[in-house]
Formats: sequence, structure tokens, C-alpha cells
Amino acid sequence: MEDGGWVHVPRPAEKDYWNPTAVQENSNGEPSSSQPLKLIFTSPAKYWTDAIPIGNGRLGAMIWGGVAKETLQLNEDTLWTGIPGNYTNPNAPAALSDVRKLVDDGQFTQATKEAIKLSDHPSEVYQLLGDMILEFDTSHLKFDEETYHRELDLDTATTTVKYSVGDIEYKREYFASYPDQALVTRLSGSEKGSLSFTLYMDSKMHHHSFVQENNQIHFQGSCPGKRIPPRLNAGDNPKGIQFSALLNLQIGGDTGVISDVDGRKLKVEGADWAVILLVASSSFDGPFTNPIDSKKDPSSDCKTAMTSLRKLSYADIHAHHLDDYQSLFRRVSLELWKSSKNVLGSAHLNAEKQIAADESVPFTGSENTTVSTAERVKSFQTDEDPSLVQLLFQYGRYLLISCSRPGTQVANLQGLWNKDIEPPWDGAQHLNINLQMNYWPALSCNLKECQEPLFDYISFLSINGTKTAKVNYEANGWVVHQVSDIWAKTSPDRGEAVWAFWPMGGAWLCTHLWEHFVYSMDTDFLKNKAYPLLEGCVQFLLSWLIKGPGRYLETNPSTSPEHMFIAPDGKQASVSYSTTMDTSIIKEVFSEILSAAELHIFIHSNLCPLCKQILGRTDDELIQKVREAQQQLPPTKISRDGTIMEWALDFIDPDIHHRHLSHLFGVFPGHTITLQKNPDLSKAAENTLTKRGEVGPGWSTMWKAALWARLHRKEEAYRMVKHLFVLVDPAHESEYEGGLYSNLFTSHPPFQIDANFGFSAAIAEMLVQSTVKDLYLLPALPRDKWPNGCVKGLKARGGVTVNVCWKEGDLHEVGLWSTDGNRIQRLHYGGRTVNASLLSCKIYTFDSELRCIRTYSLSQVASC
Repeated sequence: MEDGGWVHVPRPAEKDYWNPTAVQENSNGEPSSSQPLKLIFTSPAKYWTDAIPIGNGRLGAMIWGGVAKETLQLNEDTLWTGIPGNYTNPNAPAALSDVRKLVDDGQFTQATKEAIKLSDHPSEVYQLLGDMILEFDTSHLKFDEETYHRELDLDTATTTVKYSVGDIEYKREYFASYPDQALVTRLSGSEKGSLSFTLYMDSKMHHHSFVQENNQIHFQGSCPGKRIPPRLNAGDNPKGIQFSALLNLQIGGDTGVISDVDGRKLKVEGADWAVILLVASSSFDGPFTNPIDSKKDPSSDCKTAMTSLRKLSYADIHAHHLDDYQSLFRRVSLELWKSSKNVLGSAHLNAEKQIAADESVPFTGSENTTVSTAERVKSFQTDEDPSLVQLLFQYGRYLLISCSRPGTQVANLQGLWNKDIEPPWDGAQHLNINLQMNYWPALSCNLKECQEPLFDYISFLSINGTKTAKVNYEANGWVVHQVSDIWAKTSPDRGEAVWAFWPMGGAWLCTHLWEHFVYSMDTDFLKNKAYPLLEGCVQFLLSWLIKGPGRYLETNPSTSPEHMFIAPDGKQASVSYSTTMDTSIIKEVFSEILSAAELHIFIHSNLCPLCKQILGRTDDELIQKVREAQQQLPPTKISRDGTIMEWALDFIDPDIHHRHLSHLFGVFPGHTITLQKNPDLSKAAENTLTKRGEVGPGWSTMWKAALWARLHRKEEAYRMVKHLFVLVDPAHESEYEGGLYSNLFTSHPPFQIDANFGFSAAIAEMLVQSTVKDLYLLPALPRDKWPNGCVKGLKARGGVTVNVCWKEGDLHEVGLWSTDGNRIQRLHYGGRTVNASLLSCKIYTFDSELRCIRTYSLSQVASC
């Protein structure tokens, strides 16, 4: 398993097809170099949010980096409590009728009380696998603290821990391989025979483990069949998901030996190096199969996987991992510099000289790896180091690659990583912003494959959601509410309507289907996946809309997620009719299905022969109904104070700084309110954001950043970006609102991963915005903060790859290309608009005046 000195040669990255004519230079005329894309730690983890996350979409680990005792806290994404559920309520239609009558009578407080009858049971709970533990001898307690170094290299998705004990340097490497479906650990010492440790597994779950073949540990466990504590009567406790993990240990060196300790631990003595392979599996066989009926044998699956894995060398596994991961990660690069007039970027200058040259600018040399990432976050409010922005941007992309890959489960509230039997908010998928935000960067940040689990999940939801719609609401189509789980729960949550009742979760998710198409222009996806799901969603929306007392169709009952209003009786209520978010989402979905049915309007027919199989839907009865209903939806209204009205009536808001911005959905991520078409509503949206304020949890902060960016308000967008850079003390996290932990996980608090993804999406939105026809360049660039920079590999709607470089705050060059058809794109920058005709597989370079200055064939640099 020794690597033998092999060198991995990566495939060319798409972003490197194009290079600008000028590069950022320092004062010595040398190319400027940013901080390496690494998270740096100078000590072992003290808290879980100090640990480093790795993952292959399905298997994940948090690496603590302890010296005398190392812990890898493990997750497998199918480990949940529960079994498939019944997500229908035959009593709901009667309750629905009562609530609607109360709303019609203006009795909103009473309607809110009655709406609890529409609620259901809670979601199931995301669980954990356990811990892989390595214990070293007592000499490691005397390690040299100054030599300790722990890092996550985003470019290689590899974690490294190094430290010295006396004259011996110890090194550990960790990565999670997607192609080989394994977690891999390699340990070594700088002197022969210096590596000794004990290896075992443990877990908070019901489990047992045993040694086999003298170099493997087999670990087996089970998830609870119910989210509540097991009862004494075994008949009340259904069999839950079963799981297994298998550890394989190999060592090198003439003196190394492995021995069995107590039948459940492996002890290594006198080795030169060791490689630990871990595979895991569960009995989960989809959301509709009861674990007791599952034909999957996780123990057998682990043995089969390990048999194949043991045929590969460490070098082979690592090369597979790099080739797979970097083919995704290296698609996009972002480099941000301060003014070239005062930033010295040479890696040969030491930190002291740099700081002396300009106290306001941090050292940006590529060799500066001694300052911890936590210290950089602490100093951001004063130094505003742009290289930390690019690190967090790429970290979001790293996390999405690590927790959502084809064939895995959808990213949950914590992505993949969890240490608790009872994680915050059950670790469940929340569909009123959180799950959607998880996938915001997938398209613009060039990771469309990472969306596949989301589309699989929507398909599952549509099946259960059809039953919920029919039984609960006597409606056609399919519906999903606010909180779901691995079993594709579609019924309302338990408890008060303010958080439990919101039947627009499925409709919001459907907008991701359409966005995937307009970014990829994949007509097979639209025809076979997106359109059928959109049809079912629209059927429900048409059934859900009812004729109001005026000329408009309305949703009743209706809530604005997790927010209350002051009813006319002076009491707080949450249930009324036609909230702005309901209407905005319905408008978005209606617009999308009409565009899909009229596909020939914006796609030239000779580019997609399969389009002809989708066209001709314009006369369908469903499409006709959508057109009629679209004209009867209520308009977005402006309140007395000049803000967007959140409810159909201009209620008093008891919490003007509420974390949700539901009534601004039409601005972002929707498209029904734009600066070009709706200047009055756009101004009202700005007033709404100002009124909401800047304080809020991490995900709210990033939604605000994206909203300000969509409104082309660069100072405000940057202020929200800066607002996130506050180092959260995990011992007192309740005292914070948003912020970052030392491992750059974003805080609600506690940890929620959505803001990590929202950050990457917001940065992309500040630099490039698009419609199928329009491309807006640097629409919200904070020129005084990032006066120089280059982003390469972002994606725009219409299937276009975008590269933009700017100097001293002004556009320098733009590179564009499309590989799937000819495009006519309108380019917008600085008040100028030009039409650009992009031929397939040609790269076009435009200067600051948007003049095409260079064109060459993509086949010259890469196979088309």
C-alpha cells in the first residue's frame, strides 16, 4: 500500500480553456499569488466545529486531529430513525373547510388555532454511524506543540495532520473517495518502526464490533425504528435501518506487527506506515421499503466492497480520488486582490515586511500557512482579506461535492455531518429555504451533477405527495410541506401552523428543475424528468387555488413561513390567505411550465431535435388552465411604509427584523421582480431589506446578500458578506447571530450548512447574473474591496460558461463559450448592452467596451 512515489497528473480543467491577456502582477512584476485554498489549524480540535469535514457524498467523517487519541466521527447518509410512513390525514378535509371559513370571515386568530388540526407527526431523525478511534502511546502526550499542523486542502480534498515527538515527525492523511466508496487514512513516522497505535470503533448507536482475519474490524449497528425512545414492549418498536462498517488495516515495515486486543481492537507495533480503509453500508433500500422487508445485507455489501478495494494500492485509490474530485472542483477559480498599487503579492517576501509596507493589507504570499484560519476570520472585520472570501467561496463548493453526489441522499440540514442522536431540528430537510439554499450554488458554480440527489428526492416526494394531496385536500397533483426526511415525508409537521403548515415546499423545489434546464439546456432532462414533475405540481396548485371574494384566485389557508402578524383583534396570528410568498412561488412555477410548453420561443429547433417531442403542449388543457389562472393571481403589493407586503392585507408586523425574507422570493431566487421590468417593486424590495436589518442567522444573512446582489446594490451585498465573518465561540454560541466556526462551518447557531452554500451562490451572483438571453457582468462587484480579480468557470443560463477579469474596479476582459448550441446573448456592463452571437464550441473574448477582440475554436484546447 506504499505509494511508491507516483505522481498524479490531473486532466485539464474547463476554466483553463481561456486565459486573459493580462495577469495580476505585484510591484516586482511577478504574478501575484493568493493564499492557498487550505483551512489551517494549529492545534487539535476541542469542539466538533473545530474538526475537519471530509466526505464522498455518502460517507463522511469529522477529523479531530488529536495527538495521543485521534477521533474520526463517522456518518453514512442513509442512517435515519423510522420506517416508511402514512402521510395522509382523512380528517384534514373537514378541518380545512373550517379554517377556510374562519379566514373568509376575517377571524385570523381563530383560524390559526384551528389550523393545528391540519398538522401531522414530526419528521424522522438523522443519525450517526460512530467513531473510528486511534490511540497512541503516552510519548505522544509530549509532542512539540509548535510543530503541530492540521489542514484541509480544498484542491485535493485531503486532510493532513503533522506533529513531532522528539526527532520523529508523524504524518496522517485522510480523504473520502467517491469512485472507490471508502474513507482512507494513511499514517506514517519519519523513522522506521516508529508507528504504534491501537485501532477500534465505538458509537452512541446500538452496536457491536469484532475483529476478523487479524487485520479487520467488523462493526454492526441499528437505527431506532421510531424517533421516540424505545418502549419496553418489543412489539411497539419496528425494526429500523441496520448498518455495517468494515475496517481494513495494512502496515508496512520489517518490524511491524498487528495483534488482536479483546476481540474488538487491533494493535499495531513497530510499523513504518499504516493504511486504514473503511467502507460502510445500510439496509436502506429506498423510501418505500420497510427495513424489515429489505433484501440488502449491509455486512455482505461491506465485504464485497472491501474485497475489491484491497486489490488497489494506496496510490491507485488516491489517484482515483483526485481525478474524480478535481474534475468537479477545478472547474471554477476565483482570485480577488486589493489594489495592485499597494499590495505586494510575492511569495518571497516575509510577513513582517509586508505588514510594515501596508498595515491595512494582510500578507498574501502562498507560503503563509502558519496562521490559522480562525485567526484570519477574527481579523477580517479590520483587514477584510479578500483571499478569505475566495477560500469560503470554494469551501462551499467543496462541501457540496463532499455531501451530494449522484446516487447519494439529498444534502440535509447539516449536509452529511452529524455527531448527535438528536441533532438540531432533527437534521432533517427543511423545505421553506434550507434545502433549497443547499443547492443554490450547484448551477452557477458549475456543479450540476451534485443536484442529481435533489431530483431523485423530488421524484420520491411526488409519489407520497400525490397521496397527501388527494386525502388531505381532495386535490389533484402532489404536495409537500415544510419538513421532510429520508422517507420522503410530505404531510405537515406537528404543532402550530406558523411552522407546521406550509404546502408550498414542493412547488419551490420544482423551480430547481426548471433552473437546471435553463442552465444546462438538457432537453432529455426537461422531457423525462422535469416536465412530468412540474405537471403534477401545477395540478396541485390549480386545485389549491380558490376563487376569493374579489376577482383574484387565492390560497387559503396561507402562512408566511415561521412569521406572525398582528390580527385585527390585536392578537398574533399566522394564518390568513394569499401570502406574498405563496403567490410568488405559484407565479414562478406557472411561468416555468408555460415556458417549457412553449420551448420553441427561446431554443432554436435545429439545436435540439428532442424538443419536437415536447412542443405542441401549448394547447393542452392543463396549459390553458394555467394561462387563465395566471391572469387571476393577485399582484405583489407595496405597503404603507413603502415595503413589499408580506401578507395579502397590510398587517402590522410584530417582528420587523424576522430572519425569513419570504415575501422577497420574487426577487431571489425567483425572477418575477426585476430591476428592468419592475422598478417600483425593486425599490420596495430595497426598502424591505433595509427594514429587515442586517442581524440574523447565517442562512438569512446569505439570502440578504443574494437579494442585494440581484438588486445590483454592491455596498449592501458586501456588507452582508462581511457580516458573516465573525468567529463563533462554540462554548457560548447562543450569544451569536450567524457567523463562522473555526472550521468555517456556518452558524445559525448552532451549525447549519445552508449558509455555506448560500455564501458561494451569493458571491457568484455578485459577479455574474443571467437570464437565458441576458448576461450581466460584475453587477454587484464591491470595487473598493475587490478592485482586482478574475473568476473563471462560472455558468450562466443558456448553457454559457463565463470568465471575467477586472482591474482597478473596471471590467478588463470577458471570455464566453457554449458547447451545446448557438446562442445570441445580450451582454450588459456599465450601462452598455451589446448583442453577441456565440457559435457552439468557439471561445469569445470581449474587452471592457464589450467588443469581441479574439475568437478561437474550443477544439484547439479541448475536445468538444
